[in-house]
Amino acid sequence: MSRRGNCHDNAVAESFFQLLKRERIRRKIYSTRQDARADVFDYIEMFYNPKRRHGFNNQLSPVEFERQHLLSLESV
Repeated sequence: MSRRGNCHDNAVAESFFQLLKRERIRRKIYSTRQDARADVFDYIEMFYNPKRRHGFNNQLSPVEFERQHLLSLESV
């Protein structure tokens, strides 16, 4: 949650929603809210987290980045 008047607190969420809209929602027309919910869930759980590469994560998906991080903690 962003502090009032501080746009930088909300930058990560804004960046995600911009990607969601650009990569998924603007390309589709949903007939029901349930269709929209299912498609957004599919985007996040089937593409964004396990497959989509992120520049901040050294071009790894969030799932792969977390897996590597956990492996590095086990070796300590």
